[in-house]
Amino acid sequence: MNDLPKIALWAVAALATLTLPVLADGEAPGADKKELTVDEIVHKANLAAYYQGADGRSNVKMTIKDAGGSTREREFTVLRKTVKEGGDQKFFVHFHQPSDVRRMTYLVWKHVGDQDDDRWLYMPALDLVKRIAAGDKRTSFVGSHFLYEDISGRDVNDDTHTLAETTDKHYVLKNVPKDPKAVEFASYTVWIDRTTFLPMKAEYLNDQGKVYRVVEALEVKTIDGFPTVVRSVARDALGGGETVSEFSDIRYNIDLKDDVFEERSLRRPPREARK
Repeated sequence: MNDLPKIALWAVAALATLTLPVLADGEAPGADKKELTVDEIVHKANLAAYYQGADGRSNVKMTIKDAGGSTREREFTVLRKTVKEGGDQKFFVHFHQPSDVRRMTYLVWKHVGDQDDDRWLYMPALDLVKRIAAGDKRTSFVGSHFLYEDISGRDVNDDTHTLAETTDKHYVLKNVPKDPKAVEFASYTVWIDRTTFLPMKAEYLNDQGKVYRVVEALEVKTIDGFPTVVRSVARDALGGGETVSEFSDIRYNIDLKDDVFEERSLRRPPREARK
């Protein structure tokens, strides 16, 4: 599974436009080791965050807290299948709780390149399958502080990446959208673990240069040999409020069939999506 917990985190990887040298895997300065380019750091982070295993599943519990302290929850299962490593993928999300979203399903065919992702949402109360426009991907995911785009990842070609800093533990990348009018942020900074290459934190800046949104990995475990985020949070840094996501029953390489990710599955979710 392309580390399904990261599906609910952030889009970190894109093709780097600069190739600044950095040291590989935390080597000390002067070590006689191959240096990594920004391209290589971004590529490794992309694979670690989204392409671990050929496919997989995870149960997710979201706890949404508003600025006033009130909370509500969402429980759902995420399935993921990679079409091509580093390339196209498919995602299926099936909601279990609460009653207002129960049996709702969400399907994404993620396309890497110029083609927009294909996205569908099934609303059982109306027995309606709705295509989600490309412009909706930066909107709230079922009322949480995560976005629809967080579920399947930001397009790898949408941002320019540069190395801002290398610390003992992290590669720090600054990311600037190539089309500023298409997004609500001016830039975002990502901290990438130098050992696992997992994105550990992302801060999004607005046009005034203020951090307005933060997404962070709170806990990482190794599952089936893959470092995996099992608890994460998205925060509204200006208005207050946050959403914490907790992940359980995570499994990789479970041989999901292609028909799981067809539109007809929206009304009849596969057994793998049911608890």
